[in-house]
Amino acid sequence: MKKHRVIGLDIFRGWALLLMVIYHFNYDLSYFNIIQINLNSSNFFLLFRYTIISMFLLSMGISLSLVHRKSILWKKLKKRIILLSLASLAVTVATYIVFPNAWVYFGILHFILLSSILALPFLNHPKIALISAILILIGSATDSLTVHPLFNFLQPILHLPPVHTQDVIAIFPWFGVVLLGTVIAYYKVHQKIFTHKIFSTNSPLNRFLKFMGQHSLFIYLIHQPILFFAFDSYFKFFT
Repeated sequence: MKKHRVIGLDIFRGWALLLMVIYHFNYDLSYFNIIQINLNSSNFFLLFRYTIISMFLLSMGISLSLVHRKSILWKKLKKRIILLSLASLAVTVATYIVFPNAWVYFGILHFILLSSILALPFLNHPKIALISAILILIGSATDSLTVHPLFNFLQPILHLPPVHTQDVIAIFPWFGVVLLGTVIAYYKVHQKIFTHKIFSTNSPLNRFLKFMGQHSLFIYLIHQPILFFAFDSYFKFFT
Protein backbone atom coordinates (compact mmCIF):
# COMPACT_ATOMS: atom_id res chain seq x y z
CA MET A 1 0.00 0.00 0.00
CA LYS A 2 1.68 3.10 -1.26
CA LYS A 3 0.50 5.45 1.48
CA HIS A 4 2.35 3.35 4.04
CA ARG A 5 5.67 3.38 2.18
CA VAL A 6 8.70 4.53 4.10
CA ILE A 7 10.03 7.25 1.80
CA GLY A 8 13.44 7.28 3.46
CA LEU A 9 13.77 3.57 2.73
CA ASP A 10 12.95 4.18 -0.93
CA ILE A 11 15.67 6.85 -1.03
CA PHE A 12 18.14 4.50 0.67
CA ARG A 13 17.34 1.81 -1.91
CA GLY A 14 17.68 4.44 -4.62
CA TRP A 15 21.21 5.18 -3.40
CA ALA A 16 22.02 1.48 -3.65
CA LEU A 17 20.74 1.47 -7.23
CA LEU A 18 22.70 4.58 -8.17
CA LEU A 19 25.91 3.10 -6.75
CA MET A 20 25.18 -0.14 -8.60
CA VAL A 21 24.83 1.75 -11.91
CA ILE A 22 28.17 3.45 -11.22
CA TYR A 23 29.75 0.06 -10.43
CA HIS A 24 28.41 -1.52 -13.61
CA PHE A 25 29.50 1.52 -15.66
CA ASN A 26 33.04 0.86 -14.45
CA TYR A 27 32.60 -2.85 -15.15
CA ASP A 28 31.66 -2.04 -18.74
CA LEU A 29 34.62 0.33 -19.09
CA SER A 30 36.82 -2.58 -18.07
CA TYR A 31 34.98 -5.11 -20.25
CA PHE A 32 35.43 -2.94 -23.36
CA ASN A 33 39.08 -2.30 -22.42
CA ILE A 34 38.60 1.43 -21.97
CA ILE A 35 40.23 1.16 -18.55
CA GLN A 36 42.55 -1.56 -17.31
CA ILE A 37 41.23 -2.73 -13.94
CA ASN A 38 40.11 -6.02 -12.46
CA LEU A 39 37.08 -5.25 -10.33
CA ASN A 40 37.32 -8.67 -8.67
CA SER A 41 40.82 -8.01 -7.33
CA SER A 42 40.63 -4.27 -6.61
CA ASN A 43 40.10 -3.69 -2.88
CA PHE A 44 38.28 -0.45 -3.61
CA PHE A 45 35.78 -2.00 -6.01
CA LEU A 46 35.34 -5.09 -3.83
CA LEU A 47 34.42 -2.83 -0.90
CA PHE A 48 32.23 -0.79 -3.25
CA ARG A 49 30.39 -3.96 -4.34
CA TYR A 50 29.97 -5.25 -0.79
CA THR A 51 28.55 -1.89 0.28
CA ILE A 52 25.98 -1.98 -2.51
CA ILE A 53 24.94 -5.55 -1.71
CA SER A 54 24.67 -4.74 2.01
CA MET A 55 22.45 -1.72 1.28
CA PHE A 56 20.16 -3.77 -0.96
CA LEU A 57 19.83 -6.65 1.50
CA LEU A 58 19.33 -4.46 4.57
CA SER A 59 16.55 -2.61 2.77
CA MET A 60 15.10 -5.93 1.62
CA GLY A 61 15.02 -7.29 5.19
CA ILE A 62 13.44 -4.09 6.49
CA SER A 63 10.79 -4.07 3.75
CA LEU A 64 9.97 -7.75 4.24
CA SER A 65 9.44 -7.20 7.95
CA LEU A 66 7.31 -4.09 7.48
CA VAL A 67 5.04 -5.85 4.98
CA HIS A 68 4.64 -9.28 6.57
CA ARG A 69 5.40 -9.04 10.31
CA LYS A 70 1.82 -8.68 11.55
CA SER A 71 0.65 -11.44 9.26
CA ILE A 72 2.00 -12.92 6.07
CA LEU A 73 0.20 -11.37 3.12
CA TRP A 74 0.17 -14.44 0.94
CA LYS A 75 -1.26 -12.74 -2.14
CA LYS A 76 1.45 -10.08 -2.02
CA LEU A 77 4.11 -12.72 -1.35
CA LYS A 78 2.91 -14.85 -4.26
CA LYS A 79 3.14 -11.86 -6.62
CA ARG A 80 6.64 -11.08 -5.33
CA ILE A 81 7.79 -14.67 -5.84
CA ILE A 82 6.42 -14.80 -9.38
CA LEU A 83 8.04 -11.46 -10.34
CA LEU A 84 11.39 -12.39 -8.82
CA SER A 85 11.29 -15.85 -10.39
CA LEU A 86 10.70 -14.40 -13.85
CA ALA A 87 13.32 -11.70 -13.35
CA SER A 88 15.87 -14.23 -12.07
CA LEU A 89 15.18 -16.51 -15.02
CA ALA A 90 15.62 -13.57 -17.41
CA VAL A 91 19.01 -12.76 -15.88
CA THR A 92 20.13 -16.39 -16.08
CA VAL A 93 19.05 -16.78 -19.72
CA ALA A 94 20.50 -13.42 -20.81
CA THR A 95 23.87 -14.03 -19.15
CA TYR A 96 24.02 -17.58 -20.51
CA ILE A 97 23.66 -16.14 -24.02
CA VAL A 98 26.20 -13.32 -23.53
CA PHE A 99 28.59 -15.08 -21.11
CA PRO A 100 28.19 -18.85 -21.72
CA ASN A 101 31.22 -19.65 -19.54
CA ALA A 102 30.30 -17.31 -16.69
CA TRP A 103 26.50 -17.12 -16.64
CA VAL A 104 24.61 -16.10 -13.51
CA TYR A 105 23.06 -19.07 -11.74
CA PHE A 106 22.55 -17.48 -8.31
CA GLY A 107 22.84 -13.71 -8.45
CA ILE A 108 21.27 -11.10 -6.23
CA LEU A 109 17.73 -11.59 -7.61
CA HIS A 110 17.93 -15.35 -7.06
CA PHE A 111 19.21 -14.66 -3.56
CA ILE A 112 16.44 -12.17 -2.75
CA LEU A 113 13.86 -14.66 -4.04
CA LEU A 114 15.12 -17.42 -1.74
CA SER A 115 15.68 -15.09 1.23
CA SER A 116 12.15 -13.71 0.91
CA ILE A 117 10.95 -17.17 1.89
CA LEU A 118 13.69 -18.19 4.33
CA ALA A 119 13.35 -14.99 6.38
CA LEU A 120 9.60 -15.32 7.03
CA PRO A 121 9.90 -17.51 10.18
CA PHE A 122 12.26 -14.93 11.75
CA LEU A 123 10.04 -11.86 11.36
CA ASN A 124 8.40 -12.11 14.80
CA HIS A 125 11.46 -13.53 16.53
CA PRO A 126 14.01 -10.69 16.46
CA LYS A 127 16.30 -12.18 19.12
CA ILE A 128 16.59 -15.45 17.21
CA ALA A 129 17.11 -13.45 14.00
CA LEU A 130 19.86 -11.36 15.62
CA ILE A 131 21.65 -14.37 17.11
CA SER A 132 21.37 -16.23 13.80
CA ALA A 133 22.75 -13.21 11.92
CA ILE A 134 25.72 -12.94 14.27
CA LEU A 135 26.45 -16.66 14.01
CA ILE A 136 26.21 -16.54 10.21
CA LEU A 137 28.55 -13.55 9.97
CA ILE A 138 31.07 -15.03 12.38
CA GLY A 139 30.88 -18.45 10.73
CA SER A 140 31.43 -16.93 7.30
CA ALA A 141 34.31 -14.74 8.49
CA THR A 142 36.07 -17.76 10.00
CA ASP A 143 35.25 -19.92 6.96
CA SER A 144 33.50 -22.46 9.18
CA LEU A 145 30.15 -21.78 7.51
CA THR A 146 30.27 -22.11 3.74
CA VAL A 147 28.26 -23.43 0.80
CA HIS A 148 31.33 -24.64 -1.10
CA PRO A 149 30.50 -28.34 -0.51
CA LEU A 150 27.01 -27.75 -1.96
CA PHE A 151 28.50 -26.01 -5.00
CA ASN A 152 31.00 -28.83 -5.51
CA PHE A 153 28.11 -31.29 -5.43
CA LEU A 154 25.81 -29.35 -7.78
CA GLN A 155 28.40 -28.00 -10.22
CA PRO A 156 28.80 -31.13 -12.38
CA ILE A 157 25.10 -31.99 -12.14
CA LEU A 158 23.83 -28.56 -13.23
CA HIS A 159 26.88 -27.74 -15.39
CA LEU A 160 27.53 -24.56 -13.42
CA PRO A 161 30.51 -22.38 -14.41
CA PRO A 162 33.43 -24.07 -12.63
CA VAL A 163 35.52 -21.00 -11.87
CA HIS A 164 33.86 -17.66 -12.54
CA THR A 165 30.33 -16.26 -12.79
CA GLN A 166 29.26 -12.71 -13.57
CA ASP A 167 27.42 -12.45 -10.25
CA VAL A 168 27.03 -14.75 -7.29
CA ILE A 169 25.58 -14.00 -3.85
CA ALA A 170 26.27 -16.76 -1.34
CA ILE A 171 23.65 -17.57 1.29
CA PHE A 172 26.40 -17.17 3.88
CA PRO A 173 27.16 -14.46 4.92
CA TRP A 174 24.51 -12.45 3.06
CA PHE A 175 21.44 -14.02 4.66
CA GLY A 176 22.80 -12.66 7.94
CA VAL A 177 22.50 -9.13 6.50
CA VAL A 178 18.86 -9.77 5.56
CA LEU A 179 18.15 -10.94 9.11
CA LEU A 180 19.76 -7.76 10.49
CA GLY A 181 17.32 -5.80 8.33
CA THR A 182 14.36 -7.62 9.89
CA VAL A 183 15.71 -6.85 13.37
CA ILE A 184 16.09 -3.16 12.49
CA ALA A 185 12.46 -3.03 11.35
CA TYR A 186 11.11 -5.00 14.34
CA TYR A 187 12.63 -2.60 16.85
CA LYS A 188 11.64 0.40 14.69
CA VAL A 189 15.24 1.59 14.37
CA HIS A 190 14.47 2.41 10.74
CA GLN A 191 12.08 5.14 11.87
CA LYS A 192 14.91 7.06 13.50
CA ILE A 193 17.20 6.53 10.53
CA PHE A 194 14.87 7.28 7.64
CA THR A 195 13.22 10.32 9.19
CA HIS A 196 16.57 12.11 9.32
CA LYS A 197 16.78 15.27 7.23
CA ILE A 198 19.25 13.64 4.83
CA PHE A 199 16.29 11.60 3.55
CA SER A 200 14.10 14.65 3.04
CA THR A 201 12.25 14.82 -0.29
CA ASN A 202 12.91 18.57 -0.42
CA SER A 203 16.07 17.67 -2.29
CA PRO A 204 15.70 17.13 -6.07
CA LEU A 205 18.32 14.37 -5.82
CA ASN A 206 16.31 12.58 -3.12
CA ARG A 207 13.13 12.85 -5.18
CA PHE A 208 14.98 11.19 -8.04
CA LEU A 209 16.39 8.52 -5.70
CA LYS A 210 12.91 7.92 -4.28
CA PHE A 211 11.66 7.26 -7.80
CA MET A 212 14.53 4.84 -8.38
CA GLY A 213 13.88 3.07 -5.08
CA GLN A 214 10.19 2.64 -5.89
CA HIS A 215 11.01 1.05 -9.26
CA SER A 216 14.09 -0.88 -8.18
CA LEU A 217 13.39 -4.20 -9.92
CA PHE A 218 12.66 -2.57 -13.29
CA ILE A 219 15.75 -0.34 -13.09
CA TYR A 220 17.90 -3.29 -12.01
CA LEU A 221 16.81 -5.30 -15.03
CA ILE A 222 17.24 -2.60 -17.68
CA HIS A 223 20.24 -0.55 -16.58
CA GLN A 224 23.01 -2.96 -17.54
CA PRO A 225 21.56 -3.94 -20.94
CA ILE A 226 21.26 -0.20 -21.72
CA LEU A 227 24.85 0.48 -20.66
CA PHE A 228 26.15 -2.58 -22.48
CA PHE A 229 24.25 -1.72 -25.67
CA ALA A 230 25.46 1.91 -25.52
CA PHE A 231 29.11 0.87 -25.24
CA ASP A 232 28.75 -1.80 -27.91
CA SER A 233 27.03 0.62 -30.30
CA TYR A 234 29.68 3.26 -29.73
CA PHE A 235 32.49 0.89 -30.72
CA LYS A 236 30.56 -0.43 -33.71
CA PHE A 237 29.53 2.88 -35.21
CA PHE A 238 31.88 5.57 -33.88
CA THR A 239 35.31 3.95 -33.74
